[in-house]
Amino acid sequence: MRILITNDDGISAPGLVVAEEIAREIAGPDGEVWVVAPAFEQSGVGHCVSYIRPMRIEPLGERRFAVEGSPADCVLAAVCDILAETPPDLVLSGVNRGHNVAEDTLYSGTIGGAMEGALHGFRSIALSQYFGAPRPDMDLFGAAREHGAKVIRRLVDGAGWSKAGYHVFYNVNFPAVPPGEVLGVRATVQGSRPGPTFGTQPQTSPNGRRYLWLKHGHGNAGAAPGSDARECYEGYVTVTPLSADLTVRDQIAPLAEALG
Repeated sequence: MRILITNDDGISAPGLVVAEEIAREIAGPDGEVWVVAPAFEQSGVGHCVSYIRPMRIEPLGERRFAVEGSPADCVLAAVCDILAETPPDLVLSGVNRGHNVAEDTLYSGTIGGAMEGALHGFRSIALSQYFGAPRPDMDLFGAAREHGAKVIRRLVDGAGWSKAGYHVFYNVNFPAVPPGEVLGVRATVQGSRPGPTFGTQPQTSPNGRRYLWLKHGHGNAGAAPGSDARECYEGYVTVTPLSADLTVRDQIAPLAEALG
């Protein structure tokens, strides 16, 4: 199996090391693991692409490249150039430092990388590790490291992978508990948390200029049971099927009637 890895935390991120460990276990001794990741952190860029500027590609070693661009750019660079003649069997995006659940999925570069893979018809999975309030002696990526390969194998071997229209891809989130305390794996819907996702925190710099920092809104405990936000918060690995299709289908008929 040939596996392509990207992320949004950058080529030097510790979660990328975990993703490589997972990918090597899945690919096996005869497989290939390729890393094409952003040269710098790209958190929060969503499915952004560098449409109005070129992106530099820097080879860093065998099957390892840094791209001055977004995670979606990295997937494009991989499947259209680096691996154009030998396309991947699987695209992994992550492991992200922090969860990508509920409204986070709309902002996440990790999700954007997996979405781009799905748009090209490749089986694609986003991987994120929830941190919560970690214990001092806890391996922050322990749950992902221990359970990642098993979950991915289940998806590759048994999950649905649509072949028409917008292809499905999967969003996997690992809970903020040690590996042995993970409660299980659950299929979930994309959640919705009460209140706004982000707010702003103003700050004045030493030279008197005013800046705004973004800060997260409410936590995951208020999300509905069965959602990715709530179940990951409770200690489960969550798996949510997603696609790039944003159509609200049950509103088509009412809309047509309203439009006459």
